[in-house]
Amino acid sequence: MTKIAFIGAGSFGFTRKLVNDVLTFSRLQDATIALMDVDDERLAYIHKAVNRIVKEGNYPAKIVVTKDRREALAGADAVLCTILNGGLDIWRKDIEIPKQFGVDINVGDTRGPSGIFRFLRTAPVMLSICKDMEELCPNAILLNYTNPMAMLCRAMQSQSKIQVSGLCHSVQGTASMLAKWIGAPMSEIDYVCAGINHQAFYLEYKWKGQDAYPLIREAMKRPEVYNEEQVRNEMFLAMDYYVTESSGHNSEYNWWFRKRPELIEKYCTNGTGWNPGAHAFIVKSYEDRQKNWKDEIEKWLNNPEPLKLQRGAEYAAYIINAYLGGDTYVFNGNIPNTGLITNLPENACVEVPVLVTRNRLNPIHVGALPPQLAALNNLSVAIEEMAVTGSLIGDARMIYQAICYDPLTAACLSLAEIKDMVKAMLAFNQPWLPQFKTIDF
Repeated sequence: MTKIAFIGAGSFGFTRKLVNDVLTFSRLQDATIALMDVDDERLAYIHKAVNRIVKEGNYPAKIVVTKDRREALAGADAVLCTILNGGLDIWRKDIEIPKQFGVDINVGDTRGPSGIFRFLRTAPVMLSICKDMEELCPNAILLNYTNPMAMLCRAMQSQSKIQVSGLCHSVQGTASMLAKWIGAPMSEIDYVCAGINHQAFYLEYKWKGQDAYPLIREAMKRPEVYNEEQVRNEMFLAMDYYVTESSGHNSEYNWWFRKRPELIEKYCTNGTGWNPGAHAFIVKSYEDRQKNWKDEIEKWLNNPEPLKLQRGAEYAAYIINAYLGGDTYVFNGNIPNTGLITNLPENACVEVPVLVTRNRLNPIHVGALPPQLAALNNLSVAIEEMAVTGSLIGDARMIYQAICYDPLTAACLSLAEIKDMVKAMLAFNQPWLPQFKTIDF
């Protein structure tokens, strides 16, 4: 019998959808679903939700609920991770402290000073999960949904023999968005996408075997299309290839859109996920989610309508099915760069097509990225490598040096100002940074 462990199962939306997808595969329907979280209330709610899915689907699955991570991991064949180390009151400071120093961040969970400090808090926990897996389920695959994706995967992949891949829905999500813009059904779209997480590009995007980029350029002439993803569309018009992650995220990852208030007003107010003063908007949206999550779950649990148990588009269930002997599957995953992208550093965490077969992840060689894309990726990789190394060896000065090179931070602050900001962030986060013997540098 297959065992699938969900670490951070209290992430209600993710866990509910992923369990639903897993149980749509015939070879996984009798799986043991181990739900682990540190929050009793959230764990109780997700138990009810999974129990409803199992009952309505008439699945022979078994549910195990535990706060003991080792119990959840013991004998697992696959592990899915959706943890958050530190709650909203901690995370919001990742945005609010830089804002006090003049760096206006939008989301703050992947790159820049905010993403790096989220990584620093999360990395020790993720590495301890890998260590437990090496003892309790060494042949299991670890599928990570926790951000910041690239830095966490790089840390785990450099320190553990566990097969780890990070999963992000931006690749398939953006592919569908582009298809909608040009009026194409996704069944007729083919693409090759590669780079790094949140900064991968569609090197090819074809409709019925023909290059669809001219159609995408034409679609952008429509105001509703241009405004939907203004930052990404501007990047495409400059770089000639479309980037995978949303405008909200990508506005943080470069120098071009957030270094002055008038640029934020011009480029970062239209379309989805935007609001003038976006940092405050994002924090408020998370506060609202925190306040309303129980109401939303209760509404779902008590809805008398039968559940729609169709399989969704997330990669995880397809990967697990293929890894355990089902049909092979290709997805875009975050894995070590073993010569896969030839103009990015060896062993850096890259996002490339991966073929899943029984017990193996088989990454697909891409070759060299166009130079204008490699330039942006290489800067992000260099910063992430410094942050990962600084975390692993407990060097606070290296964290400062990594943030010195962050494009948005460097466009807004002097080196002395960056040092003051990093010191303030280190001081606030000290209780969650056991890897640092000292935060002085």
